[in-house]
Formats: sequence, structure tokens, C-alpha cells
Amino acid sequence: MRSIDLSAATWRKSSYSNQDGGECLEVSDDFGAVVPVRDSKVPHGPVLEFPARGWSCFVAAVKSGRLSD
Repeated sequence: MRSIDLSAATWRKSSYSNQDGGECLEVSDDFGAVVPVRDSKVPHGPVLEFPARGWSCFVAAVKSGRLSD
């Protein structure tokens, strides 16, 4: 798998992230077919890259409550 160049990525914090500094997820919408995801507390750490369609399905499942405890 080829990794994308994230040096110019614009990151936004997920609205589901904890505002107290814990569990902070950031995503970038700059890449069309791929959605990079990272931990905001470790901005220079590892990044997971998901196919945009898969990420969209995951977000829809979270919003609908299908992935709740």
C-alpha cells in the first residue's frame, strides 16, 4: 500500500472527540478517495488511512448508534 503525502493536510477534530483532552480523533478531508485519521495528542505519530467509502459507512454507523456499547 502506498502512503499519501500528509505534509499539507488540513486536520479537523471529530465532533465525537472528548473536549477534556482525552480521546481526540482528527481527520483530513483533503484527499478524496482516502481519509487519514490520527490521534490529536500525537500529531507527528502514526496515521491510519481508510478508503473514503469505508470511512463514510463507519461514520454513519456511529451517528445512527449501531456501534454503541
